[in-house]
Amino acid sequence: MGCCSVTQRHTGTDEVGPDEIELLEINNAGLWSLAESRHQISTRNGTDEGPHRCPSVRHLKKEDPDPVSMRDTTKHNHSQLVLWSWTKKELHHRLYTQPIREWEGKAPHTYGDIIHSSSVYLHSGYTKAMSERYLVLFSFHLLILALDSSNHDFIYEGILPLSAIEVHLISQQDPSSPHMFKISGPMVDSKIFICASAAETKAWIENIEERRHKSLRQQLSPSHSALSYLVPCDENWKKEELKRYLLRSPILQWEGTPIQHMGYPKYLSLVHISYIYTQDRFLQGPQERLLVLFPFDLLILSLDCHHVRVKYEGRLPLKSIKAMERSALHGRLEFELTGELMEPLLVSCIYPEDYQNWIFQLQQPDKVADSLPHHTPPPLIPKKRRS
Repeated sequence: MGCCSVTQRHTGTDEVGPDEIELLEINNAGLWSLAESRHQISTRNGTDEGPHRCPSVRHLKKEDPDPVSMRDTTKHNHSQLVLWSWTKKELHHRLYTQPIREWEGKAPHTYGDIIHSSSVYLHSGYTKAMSERYLVLFSFHLLILALDSSNHDFIYEGILPLSAIEVHLISQQDPSSPHMFKISGPMVDSKIFICASAAETKAWIENIEERRHKSLRQQLSPSHSALSYLVPCDENWKKEELKRYLLRSPILQWEGTPIQHMGYPKYLSLVHISYIYTQDRFLQGPQERLLVLFPFDLLILSLDCHHVRVKYEGRLPLKSIKAMERSALHGRLEFELTGELMEPLLVSCIYPEDYQNWIFQLQQPDKVADSLPHHTPPPLIPKKRRS
């Protein structure tokens, strides 16, 4: 159902400010656009028309159904009671208009139209326990909500970009077995969901796959990417928005622990990095990198030339690295990043504020070995002599 109106506001990036970055939305064409969000629930003439979706290949092979019967089916589905004696239409309206407990990030209506939603059960692979969830599929994101049935309330658990996940059917030999599907990805923990029927499982898999392929096919340009408005991150509000962007957006070739498990970023900035003792420094020159400081790790990311995609380059444990000032010359914003299991890197900052922050955050005092044995007995007190 439609929820927001998108209108052109700016033609460039010069007028973008901290109050406008929240208006970087994904429109129905799958593009990031700088737009004015108007919260309008489409209830014209008492009908609730679903979003227009491009048909998948498998749908094109079938005959087009009667449009009258399709409208009747849509009305019937939206009028059925699905949760807490509410219809799907009422639940969608609530998601757009009412606050969700523990919500983070942009408002729900900024994610666009709701493609599909239903109540499912989350299956724990460790305890085998099941807990009810409500899944909401937007054009390019999957929202996971926990339920507080006693208060008829939604609780935010996370929103995943479809381009960063995969969906698989979990086949069961026994027809009476639960109908399950799994979502997984390099940046998310695998989750298994149980649906009420095989038809509902099929609907989730087909809808997620269709929207996922569309998001992967979409060619982004600088004018359509939220990232291009945040880089270079030369203002504090841009740094804060970029932190949130990295936590909820796909990162190419990601490895290891999901980024959401690394904690909240403490600091980040664009720098130029080169190896000190190799020819790479002279042949290729310094390479632009995005350094992100987490509570226990330093994350190194790269950006493409248009600043629309982020790629994983590596991470360094903070306990094993240290920053050393490279030169005391005026205007030299360089420090040497050294570690036990790495080649020294020369890091050049763009702004003095970034240089000072990195030196403060990464410099560690040298460990001074204790010269006394750990189990040295206390000194003996001399006995008093009689005079």
